[in-house]
Amino acid sequence: MLRNCKNINIHSIRSLISTNRTGKEKFRVVEVGARDGLQNEKTIVPTATKVELINRLSEAGLKTVEATSFVSPKWVPQMADHNEVISSIKQCPGVSYPVLVPNLAGLKNALKNKDVHEIAVFLAASDGFSKKNTNCDVAEATKRAEEVTQEALKHGLRVRGYISTVIGCPYDGKTNPKVVADLAEKTLSFGCYEVSLGDTIGVGSAGSVNRMLDEVLRAVPIEKVAVHFHDTYGQALSNVLIAIERGIRVADSSVAGLGGCPYAKGATGNLASEDLVYMLEDLGFDTGINMDKLVETGGWICGLMGRNNVSRSSNAILAKKRKQ
Repeated sequence: MLRNCKNINIHSIRSLISTNRTGKEKFRVVEVGARDGLQNEKTIVPTATKVELINRLSEAGLKTVEATSFVSPKWVPQMADHNEVISSIKQCPGVSYPVLVPNLAGLKNALKNKDVHEIAVFLAASDGFSKKNTNCDVAEATKRAEEVTQEALKHGLRVRGYISTVIGCPYDGKTNPKVVADLAEKTLSFGCYEVSLGDTIGVGSAGSVNRMLDEVLRAVPIEKVAVHFHDTYGQALSNVLIAIERGIRVADSSVAGLGGCPYAKGATGNLASEDLVYMLEDLGFDTGINMDKLVETGGWICGLMGRNNVSRSSNAILAKKRKQ
């Protein structure tokens, strides 16, 4: 395992690659582009486009595709069509389509929709970010998440948990890994089947990620941990590799790297799904994802939205195809 800079060497990485190529171990990619990737876009994306995006991602082989968010349109206008989106997509067998739910009011609305089968709740590991994002401190946000989770479970919904700012906060500075570990333990104790650890502003690198995981993996089972890295400092892929060496087999990403953080100036988007899948396939993991379809989908949505595709792998593959 990579614990510190003295342990980071080519031999450990080669050993990892060899082991996984032999066993074809599965790795689950959680696609967040349709929700996390679009929610901060100023121009409203048509409902039909969102639906087609989700359908394309499902058809590409992704097994978890975040669909939308049941938040107030006042705060997130982009997600105002949550009911139409979740009810219009083709729900493929074996694919989950979680929706983000911030509070009991959001859950109440989600429960009215028969097409909602899984939700996601979220916390932040810093008071500054929590107050800016949800207008309450970490303690109150934790209480809300517990209430939402337990109520959702009563109605037969699956619940995934998110913890933001696990490495650093734009308001409070560096995050104490012990705080992250405590929140991860609480989130799972509420009944979440998995907790995703988010480096929301993308400041983490090998050292800080390892230190955070040291604490978290002492507190919770490794099979219930996922990671979610933003690429502000270009460290997202290497951070996933750190998580892989620690035994984690789930990571969140966004097609074409869509997304960002509205409460952190300068924080760029999520790790691009295409770049993540390219690395995972080279490591020998079985993702079940069709790379060609994923690349095509990223190019398609960026073309419609008039924005640059930040996936390096996608751009390289598309450029190669144009030359052929």
